[in-house]
Amino acid sequence: MTASFLFCACIDQASVGIVEQWGKFLRISGPGLHFFNPFAGEFLAGTLSTRVSSLDVRVETKTKDNVFVQLVCSIQYRIVKENADDAFYELQNPEEQIQAYVFDVVRAHVPRMTLDELFEQKGDVAKAVLEELEKVMGSYGFNIEQILMVDIIPDSSVRRAMNEINAAQRMQLASVYKGEAEKVLMVKKAEAEAEAKYLAGVGVAKQRQAITDGLRENILNFSHTVSGTTAKEVMDLIMVTQYFDTIKELGNSSNNTTIFIPHGPGHVKDISDQIRNGVLEAAAGSSQTNNL
Repeated sequence: MTASFLFCACIDQASVGIVEQWGKFLRISGPGLHFFNPFAGEFLAGTLSTRVSSLDVRVETKTKDNVFVQLVCSIQYRIVKENADDAFYELQNPEEQIQAYVFDVVRAHVPRMTLDELFEQKGDVAKAVLEELEKVMGSYGFNIEQILMVDIIPDSSVRRAMNEINAAQRMQLASVYKGEAEKVLMVKKAEAEAEAKYLAGVGVAKQRQAITDGLRENILNFSHTVSGTTAKEVMDLIMVTQYFDTIKELGNSSNNTTIFIPHGPGHVKDISDQIRNGVLEAAAGSSQTNNL
């Protein structure tokens, strides 16, 4: 705050005073107490702050791809002490002058860029505004300290569309990853089923081989123990015994299922013949495998 009287004036720090004589510019006075001679026509015409000032300018324009955007520019400037008289006398409203030049430069550069390029190259727009303002405002005693492109605001419908596009791309990528995961899971499941079936087949083959070896051993032991018996007779006896054991197990089963099976001496003979033939074929196949 500057205190001014008829014969003197006190100018604050970071300010300069404009002294006139008979309505004509006389000198620039710095901070402190100054005396004037009113009889000689000297008086303090006004003061100017030399602090850095900030002016926010909102510019609405259109990009190359026909998207309306609003740009918020922050212009930081100050008055040059040595040229304070130019700033005081030349410009009536410096903020409106700065704003007009910002409008002109931004609307000349942004229509040459797409929206994506504007986001990527907003520093180039700020640099163009800085160069223009330094060239113009420098002659009026103003120094442009810095230009900041604070914000770029597209139209609300454009923002929604951009968000939807981004969301759709992410959903597409997620679907690809999900499909790959399901593919790997199905392949691993198929491999596990194949391995399980293979192991089950090996187990059944070993079980049948063990049954065959056990029957062979029992027949040989019985033939050597009981004289006058042949392997066929022993095999028939074992088959009949197994047949009746199976009938007994079916009868003792806890399930209430009724099973009808043919039964009689002829059927027993048919079953024993079938089992004996199967055992002999298995033994023949095993011996051929060993010879190979």
